[in-house]
Amino acid sequence: MTTTASASLWETFEHTPSMRQRVFMRYFTAILVDLAALNLFIEYWPEYVAADSFTITLLAAVLLQVLLKLTIALEHRVAAFFSARPGGFFTAWLILFGSKFVILEALVLALGDRLRFGGPFHGIVALIAVVVAMLVVEAAIVKVYRSMG
Repeated sequence: MTTTASASLWETFEHTPSMRQRVFMRYFTAILVDLAALNLFIEYWPEYVAADSFTITLLAAVLLQVLLKLTIALEHRVAAFFSARPGGFFTAWLILFGSKFVILEALVLALGDRLRFGGPFHGIVALIAVVVAMLVVEAAIVKVYRSMG
């Protein structure tokens, strides 16, 4: 029996991954989750969420992941700053709520009318539903992953 120098994909998981590998897999998985969630909304809620192509939804998933992580990082920094001050909770809530308008505008600037959120409040309700669904599914996958360890 001869051995080859190449390893299969599954054999690469037998070693302890580096921090860079873990970060890559975390974001790769999160983007795929966001992509699936966004496309499910497009398929089952087309009057409120629509896209011209799969490529557009892939770009949107990447952009949403980046913007959501930036929002959460900003919210944590503000929460830490205001934790000992009155009004900290309101400020953190304002960032989380207000960020959805920024995210929607960033999507419009990046993708134009190729990705559309419609309905109440110019699509903000649909965007919030999509974002919440993405975060819930991401949290569920993390919970399942950790329970397997």
